[in-house]
Amino acid sequence: MPAPRSLPCHLTALLCLWALCGAQYDPWGYPPGYLQAGYPQGYPEPVEELYTAPQLSPDTPRIQLRLAGDKRKHNEGRVEVFYEGEWGTVCDDDFSIHGAQVVCRELGYLEAVSWSAGSKYGKGEGRIWFDNVHCTGKEKTLSMCPSNGIGVSDCKHTEDVGVVCSDKRIPGFKFINTLTNNVESLNLQVEDVRVRAILASYRKRIPVTEGYVEVKDGGKWRQICDEDWTRMNSRVICGMFGFPGERKYNARVYKMFASRRKHNYWDYSVNCTGNEAHLSSCKLGHAVAVKGNSTCGQGMPVVVSCVPGRAFAPTPMAGFRKAFRQEQPLVRLKGGAIVGEGRVEVLKNGEWGTICDDNWSLLSATVVCRELGFGTAQEALSGGRLGQGMGPVHMNEVECSGFEKSITDCFFNKESLGCSHEEDAAVRCNIPAMGFQQRLRLSGGRTPFEGRVEVLAEKNGSLVWGTVCSEGWGTMEAMVVCRQLGLGFASHAFQETWYWPGEVSADDVVMSGVRCSGTEMSLSHCLHHGAHLVCPKGGARFAAGVSCSETAPDLVLNPQVVEQTTYLEDRPMLMLQCAYEENCLASTASQVPANSYRRLLRFSSQIHNNGHSDFRPKAGRHTWVWHDCHRHYHSMEVFTHYDMLSLNGTKVAEGHKASFCLEDSECDEGIEKKYECANFGEQGITVGCWDTYRHDIDCQWVDITDVKPGDYIFQISINPNYEVAESDFTNNVMKCRLRYDGHRVWMYSCHIGGSFSPETEDTFPGLLNNQVTHR
Repeated sequence: MPAPRSLPCHLTALLCLWALCGAQYDPWGYPPGYLQAGYPQGYPEPVEELYTAPQLSPDTPRIQLRLAGDKRKHNEGRVEVFYEGEWGTVCDDDFSIHGAQVVCRELGYLEAVSWSAGSKYGKGEGRIWFDNVHCTGKEKTLSMCPSNGIGVSDCKHTEDVGVVCSDKRIPGFKFINTLTNNVESLNLQVEDVRVRAILASYRKRIPVTEGYVEVKDGGKWRQICDEDWTRMNSRVICGMFGFPGERKYNARVYKMFASRRKHNYWDYSVNCTGNEAHLSSCKLGHAVAVKGNSTCGQGMPVVVSCVPGRAFAPTPMAGFRKAFRQEQPLVRLKGGAIVGEGRVEVLKNGEWGTICDDNWSLLSATVVCRELGFGTAQEALSGGRLGQGMGPVHMNEVECSGFEKSITDCFFNKESLGCSHEEDAAVRCNIPAMGFQQRLRLSGGRTPFEGRVEVLAEKNGSLVWGTVCSEGWGTMEAMVVCRQLGLGFASHAFQETWYWPGEVSADDVVMSGVRCSGTEMSLSHCLHHGAHLVCPKGGARFAAGVSCSETAPDLVLNPQVVEQTTYLEDRPMLMLQCAYEENCLASTASQVPANSYRRLLRFSSQIHNNGHSDFRPKAGRHTWVWHDCHRHYHSMEVFTHYDMLSLNGTKVAEGHKASFCLEDSECDEGIEKKYECANFGEQGITVGCWDTYRHDIDCQWVDITDVKPGDYIFQISINPNYEVAESDFTNNVMKCRLRYDGHRVWMYSCHIGGSFSPETEDTFPGLLNNQVTHR
């Protein structure tokens, strides 16, 4: 039920709520002692110093604040002010970080991170209550900052100001309602929220899927009375903690348990619609008349039981296997650094495509997250923030009710076309706390993003920190480490770490033989030796290390260019000496006379960088090799593979592109070229640019002199040895069908690997997909 319009003074305390919900809302791990805390002994958590509300003089205008707008997190948004019974906004004229600081502190956050002008979070409605605000940052409320006066403004809502506050809350913050009538539309929240496992069978299970819902108020954890609790409330709680849905639980067991314990109940009930991304967005229910601290009418503490997605199911029980399983997935996430984030792609007519960000909202993003087995969406990202796709744009102006089973069930505008991949929509979803982050650390680095990899392992019955053997350590293993720590993508993998002084007590090797496919959530999920470690060089200075980055490049080949530029050329051996020296011909070329001809399958390659950082060669300039024939330095030993395969996947010919000169041939409008091979220049491919290897340059071919006429598969693999980290390796392979009749060649159906449905890909058997589980 909605909050009453008026409450006695001592009940008008609106409990603060904007915080991330500590324990499980954090995507990785639990706080120390969380799983070990003993419930029957009561609540041993230390009581934090309580927040005291600022004392305002009688002449200070009484206002209330909230954050609003689309495409935002809970701790950011358009600043809205409630005054004289009406919600309004704040103009960005003269606004500063000091004003943002006052707003964030007034809302219960420790500090402001930034502010934004020009209605970044959308245009508000109603009055513009404040204009030309000049705060020092120390004011107790925004209404105390000098301004034109409340309601005096010459601004439009296109100038509405927004703020980003820190995730951390002021401990014990309690927002006191200073207005005479309660504001129903104010979202009411607590300092922190958690699901506390009660039954023994759930206490040691990770993730925690069932238990009491507890809120932190005044530094103490309290239960919620279940008298007015609804399934929609449970849906919101489960979504917050990374679970796609709720389910029934054994109420009889919990009633027996509750009857033997005294409880410390929260003063209020909660009223959610089921579509909220976080409890902080729910409305306050009625005040609970508490007598002592154990009265809850005929009720008991609220219990929720959540269904985890397949990736997080603790055991392979039938119930988990059936939950949220799709025979043919219609939606996927691509290009994200961690599990549960990425560009949204949908399957339509057998081809994967993207969603345009017009009207893209947290509600639609949450439908995607739940469909894929995650919780509610943390963020609905727009503007190709997590990389650009290459296929068609399948959906635009998507509008969901929030209860659809799939994003494909939502309304979208079938007539609205013209979106580019610069507008690709993406999501970041809540995922369950698995505790992975606490089992790994980076040691000795100059920043939190780099260092020697140290893992927590069991040795002689106790947990100790140790190093990882660096033999065979590469980009894929480093990618898993960065993902496990929530640090984004790997930028480098190191096999020596003598320059990083790690913990001496952790020098011993505790993990060896690590081989990852790159998609694992934890290093322990990768293949590795068991108790019998094998590491000739040992740990310490030779231990594995990584450096991580929030962004990464993403190379994608343009398949249409290959298809449109393919032709055959018969070229005399005497004109192929340079190519012969660089191994660009078939092995039989060494046994033929100089006046013979080689038949070459020629084509152009156009390699785009669609990521968010430049693609740079792994090797430093001092190791680049000068090739006199081609008159430039080669910066990568292997950059692409060109292969011609039979229909059963057997290689019949290959183009050996041993090394490459990387440079910007062309760029999108407004982007300047950075890299040029000439004169020992810097090499790389800038974001938004592409490197073109024309069909008429040396080695841009496959020698098919010895190939018989027939039907074949043509395949190009970029960065095949994963020398350089990318945000998405699955789009590094291009595949085509090829027909050769002995005189002519037809190249058709060229496409990026993974861009078609499995049924369509069946016509391309035996192909490499650039994803390895063993190396």
